[in-house]
Amino acid sequence: MDRRKFIRTGATGVVGLAIIGSGINCGNSSVTVDKVKLGKSGLRVSRIAMGTGTVGYGKASNQTRLGMEKFVNLAHHAYERGIRFYDMADVYGSQPFVGEALKTLPRDKVTLMTKIWTQPDGSENMSNVREIIDRCRQEIGTDYIDILLMHCMTQGDWHKTRTHYMDALSKAKQDGIVKAVGVSCHNIDALAEAAVNPWTDVVLARINPFGTNMDAAPDVVNETLKKAQQNGKGVVGMKIFGEGKHISETEREQSIGFAVTQGNIHCMTLGLESESQLDDAVERVMRNAKG
Repeated sequence: MDRRKFIRTGATGVVGLAIIGSGINCGNSSVTVDKVKLGKSGLRVSRIAMGTGTVGYGKASNQTRLGMEKFVNLAHHAYERGIRFYDMADVYGSQPFVGEALKTLPRDKVTLMTKIWTQPDGSENMSNVREIIDRCRQEIGTDYIDILLMHCMTQGDWHKTRTHYMDALSKAKQDGIVKAVGVSCHNIDALAEAAVNPWTDVVLARINPFGTNMDAAPDVVNETLKKAQQNGKGVVGMKIFGEGKHISETEREQSIGFAVTQGNIHCMTLGLESESQLDDAVERVMRNAKG
């Protein structure tokens, strides 16, 4: 499938929240996000990651379209609310934006996750993976990347068709420039493989109570993620609001409640576009986490 067509039609708002209109509760500014253990990856991350890929394609997203100054201000506000986890991707064009924010944030206090596009083994477009990793590090302005994922796996045999990338990512992990590796999934067979494959440290999966823009019905996905957790995988949830399709007051509460208390995830990435959206999400997540 053409990458741009897929992202526009099948993954619009890759990290998934576009709350519009009024009625958002700015929350209690004293509430901050806690940290959780991300499976057996060796990482502790904030329960919420700041997503940067809403309507993300062609090196741009709603977050980068805010402009550098507003993006950095939002990233700093996220940090102040306890969000110390930033979710990027090469195709979002968000790495330089996070890099700019990182200039005034302590690197050792944050977790950085990014994703690279891959091609099947033997493809004439197959890339030099180390060069991509080095460029990503340069754009972000960091010596190492905490989590590096192969972006958007849509087939269950990705572990057979992407060995070129898997080997290079394993070498980068061995060399200390990547701490954990894994995949983001847009297919139930791909997710099922990620849940059991020993190479995978971290899985990024679509989960919400409505089954919207998910790989399968919520109960099927949930059972697969349970297996992933049992196998020590760090599980990060995305599409918590169904790519912004479920954003009413009731739906936001239902989505967050499901993700925190019923979804077999350790944490979630939310594509927030304003401080009010961020404050609303922080309060809901932490209220449900403590409930």
